[in-house]
Amino acid sequence: MPELPNDTITLLFTDVEGSTGLVHRLGTAYAGVLDDHRRIVRDAVIEADGTIVDCRGDEFFVVFPDAGAAAAAAMAAQRNLASHEWPEGVDVRVRMGIHTGTPSRRPEGGYFGIDVHRAARICQAGHGGQVLLSQPTRTALDGDHDVEDLGVHELRGLPDLERIFQLVAPGLTRRFPALNFSRRGVRGMRVVLADDSVLLREGVARLLEDAGFDVVAQGGTAEDLLRHVSMHKPDVAIVDIRMPPTQTDEGLRAAQEIRERFPDTGVLVLSQYVEPGYAMELLGENAEGVGYLLKDRVSDVDDFAGAVRRVGEGGSALDPSVVSQLVGRRRRDDPLESLSPREREVLELMAEGMSNQAIAEKLVITLRAVEKHVTSIFTKLRLSASQHDHRRVLAVLAFLRG
Repeated sequence: MPELPNDTITLLFTDVEGSTGLVHRLGTAYAGVLDDHRRIVRDAVIEADGTIVDCRGDEFFVVFPDAGAAAAAAMAAQRNLASHEWPEGVDVRVRMGIHTGTPSRRPEGGYFGIDVHRAARICQAGHGGQVLLSQPTRTALDGDHDVEDLGVHELRGLPDLERIFQLVAPGLTRRFPALNFSRRGVRGMRVVLADDSVLLREGVARLLEDAGFDVVAQGGTAEDLLRHVSMHKPDVAIVDIRMPPTQTDEGLRAAQEIRERFPDTGVLVLSQYVEPGYAMELLGENAEGVGYLLKDRVSDVDDFAGAVRRVGEGGSALDPSVVSQLVGRRRRDDPLESLSPREREVLELMAEGMSNQAIAEKLVITLRAVEKHVTSIFTKLRLSASQHDHRRVLAVLAFLRG
């Protein structure tokens, strides 16, 4: 092994997202894909004067004397991976995590300690094509690189909350789903909950708390909800549409008032039935920080938690049943008729608030195929694509209103 740097260093971990699926799909042909991946990453590391500590399967552990070199290697590797001509239907996407610290040296070579685990966990929290940075690495870069603050998270197996940043640069994908294996900490997403059913309310609160949210207040009426939102200024307010005293639309009215009075608070309404009219009324002229789900969706904890988080971060979360009815409407000179069956599938998932990567996983197609479908959809609907997923949803739904 070459001589390893001492003292404060920057650690880079990488691994191929979905490698098990690629192995099953490609069989022996995966060996060539793995070799190309290793060559691309290795060349970027060598060019940036990094040192490879370990390379096993589709994973790399690399160290650099400074954070700038690690960032340069990560950006070069991601760009070259994205531009490489992979076999037909193959999309190799590599997640990367970078952390700057002072790990301990092993006498036989290599490193150990909490800094190594932190770098590895940051990598695992990301998605293919994403480069994540720890706070110390962000500080070490000293403003020389553009980054996006992804907030404070609890990473699996680590005792302290970690602020995570995403490296942003030309040629790198900008938008990704919520981080993997992480939870917003107690200083993260705050929720107020209102439902006149105590059992349902307590059950939802428990699910949210187990998923890492901070449920700061609960209530049984629309008035309770408005009072709690005014007092706590939460990230998300969750409310049943039908609330006392009339059990009609008190919750919807409260949700609309929250949108007007507290624009920084996302609103997620729950309904027992598919009511597209209520959904459109809630959306109004803006789909940012809005969600509309059937209560049945709460049982899928991961999807429900993801929807709450997406609304709290300014995105949207619309129930597939509602989206299906909205997309399925017909009107004179309907441009939706020009969409292919696959494009219609992609459009419906876009309207639900899914990112391109999530759509690719849902439909079991490559990310590049999704991007082509999205471009075609916006072209056919004469809409301008936006970098922000929730703005894409707004544009699609605004068009469907007619």
